[in-house]
Amino acid sequence: MSFDVAADSYDAFMGRYSVLLSPQLADFAGVVPGQYVLDVGCGPGALTAELARRVGPERVTAVDPEERFVAAARSRNPGATVSRASAERLPFDARTFEASLAQLVVHFMTDPVAGLAEMARVTRRGRTVAACVWDYAGGRAPLSVFWRVAHEMDAAVTDESELPGARKGSLSKLFSAAGLRDVEERLISASVTHASFEEWWEPYTRRVGPAGVYVAGLDPERRNELRERCRRALGDAPFEVRFSAWAARGTA
Repeated sequence: MSFDVAADSYDAFMGRYSVLLSPQLADFAGVVPGQYVLDVGCGPGALTAELARRVGPERVTAVDPEERFVAAARSRNPGATVSRASAERLPFDARTFEASLAQLVVHFMTDPVAGLAEMARVTRRGRTVAACVWDYAGGRAPLSVFWRVAHEMDAAVTDESELPGARKGSLSKLFSAAGLRDVEERLISASVTHASFEEWWEPYTRRVGPAGVYVAGLDPERRNELRERCRRALGDAPFEVRFSAWAARGTA
């Protein structure tokens, strides 16, 4: 997979969907004014911006392992503290934050249980750790049509449905394994209307994430076949893409 890409490429590919999850995840985590909060795996800063709106940027800390995403999140959220770090090694003292969140990140952590345990470590006792992951296994991710068509072309294709947290109950199990208490899980959903097929397709050509890497690895003929099959599967524009993610929260 690849997330060493420009921030605007990630925005076009995934940010158009993830920005709609941010308010719902923040609600689920109980983020309210006055709290100091942490955004783990912030990317270019969609959730960071939502947290800053709620608590003020000076109360928001965010980390991501990709330097270009760190730079984008920092420039887009002046006043917030944004630095480069992995979820598994958070550079903060224990019990620093009143809420720690990770949006669309757990399934890409090198060690999800260790990453969630680190989030719990830096969160104050009795406060909330929350995360969400697309429902790939349920076929309700924004990329599900893409992966379904890819499977029709090649049954051996490895999609994202087996990644940690990408099916009902999986994220909750990871939270419990990380030592979080009173774990709850909920489905959060939204939709985006695409004005044209090209608006939907073009971001897949930017090598973002597993889907982008897959497209880049196809020869031109197979890439065009995939493109045209996706066009038929989505139907005439404008068309709506509905999507859902599993969200879990637990007490540190």
